[in-house]
Amino acid sequence: MRKLFALILSISFFVLANAQDKPDPTATNKIKEEEVKNSKVMDIAFHLTDVSGPRLTSSPGFFRAANWAKDELIKMGLTNVHLEPWGEFGKSWQQEKCYVAMTAPYYAPLLAMPKAWTGSTPGKGSIKGGIILIKAKDSVELQQYAGKLKGKIIMIWSTTELKPSFTPDGSRQADTSLEKMAKSEGTAPRGGNRPRNNQMDSAQRAAFASRGAFTRRLATFVAAEKPALILSIGNNGSDGTLFVQGGGSAKDSVLAPANVVLSSDDFLRLQRLLNAGVNVEMEAEVKTKFFDSDLQGYNVVAEIPGTDPKLKDEVVMLGGHLDSWQGATGATDNAAGCSVMMEAVRLIKSLGMNPRRTIRIALWSGEEQGLFGSRNYVKNHFADPAKMELKPEHGV
Repeated sequence: MRKLFALILSISFFVLANAQDKPDPTATNKIKEEEVKNSKVMDIAFHLTDVSGPRLTSSPGFFRAANWAKDELIKMGLTNVHLEPWGEFGKSWQQEKCYVAMTAPYYAPLLAMPKAWTGSTPGKGSIKGGIILIKAKDSVELQQYAGKLKGKIIMIWSTTELKPSFTPDGSRQADTSLEKMAKSEGTAPRGGNRPRNNQMDSAQRAAFASRGAFTRRLATFVAAEKPALILSIGNNGSDGTLFVQGGGSAKDSVLAPANVVLSSDDFLRLQRLLNAGVNVEMEAEVKTKFFDSDLQGYNVVAEIPGTDPKLKDEVVMLGGHLDSWQGATGATDNAAGCSVMMEAVRLIKSLGMNPRRTIRIALWSGEEQGLFGSRNYVKNHFADPAKMELKPEHGV
């Protein structure tokens, strides 16, 4: 809460400084008092996360949040509030049901989440059966599974090893560490001890590229075999945390097989059992739904018009991305940012402030898939970076 409060103050201070050419201590104090006594930022965050749910771009959850935000911005008194299409995004998707359990050698429910834009398990009700563990280090070894995976439950061998973590989730960087980071020395703060690409020697880069190429061939091979369900392990996360993104694309013409990410604990337990020759049986029902009636992507856009005849065409923009992945409610990425932006404009309107320049808020979509919402907003309003043919709004 303190971080959000501080950010709201800094943004509001920035807005006022730009709108009135110099900070106004009286206005700043009014903003502080209003935020301390009547803050709505946590209520905004609650509606964008808990109430709206996951907000995968163009999904029903995204539109729950987008339409709620639009209605709230109207209530706050902003003008030109609308959902603005930015271009074709593709099919939207949501999960309808996900049940995955091991039934032998004993019963255990498994923590699982479908990958976005993947299909459902076949038929009505649950599928049941054993698991095929694919162990192949190259395309030659992969051929032994050709024609054997259709309608099966499969998982691909993972070299992941779980290790206890003694590093705190949050830590303060020393000045020496910050200096190294600024000079691109050492390893990245995120990603463990894996060297950055520009720190690899030629052999490491070749090995990295080879692994990537085989991973792509493996994915293509598996999809063509049409298994009933793929069990995957996330690239990140431990202690039962799931990190799940996409297993298909909003524009894919071929439906990707049902594919769920298991927690690392559950996935590796299954792998150890199978590798030891233990018979493992599964029961699963995964149902997902695609929507293709509207292929457009949308941003939420609103503004507080400027009051100075000479400066009102100049725009101060606030923004955050409203979309999230399907695995959670996207509180920090980036409902927090959207909540702060909405609270900032609420403060200005509730206090009756009249900025000289126009203040525009935009809540983007398609950011998780490639910054589509914000990039297309620039392209549609200001200029196409590929051509740099400036549009009228660019020169304002």
